[in-house]
Amino acid sequence: MVSILSGLVGGLVATIVMTMFMMGLGDDSPPPTAALWAKYVGDERPESYMMQGMVLHMLYGIGAGGAFAVGVTALGLGVGAGVLTTSLLWAVIYGLALTVVGAIFWMRIVLAMEPEPKMVGMFAFFHLVYGVVLGASVTYIPL
Repeated sequence: MVSILSGLVGGLVATIVMTMFMMGLGDDSPPPTAALWAKYVGDERPESYMMQGMVLHMLYGIGAGGAFAVGVTALGLGVGAGVLTTSLLWAVIYGLALTVVGAIFWMRIVLAMEPEPKMVGMFAFFHLVYGVVLGASVTYIPL
């Protein structure tokens, strides 16, 4: 069983690590959350909202970690302390599901973007990192 607090902390840690990968391997373009901010809140281009986009992305990542904890506990998937393999499996699947939701719903529908295949590939890789770190976090951070 995974506590909500463990999921929230795991989401925070996973988002920080994922963001480090994004900053190191990305193309320095604004994250989709900056485009979201620009479209619905601001009146400038997404590049002007990098900080707001990163804060929003951090909040999404923390919330997604909490949602993961609630979901795997409700479904009885055997995720949590001492079960690294199971935790990693479900967290990686979850990270890839977040990729699909992000690439299809957020980018294409909400933001009306048509992401290039390379961008979708990097997006998937970053969310895979998120899943691995989330799975390890909820296993080894006892909350």
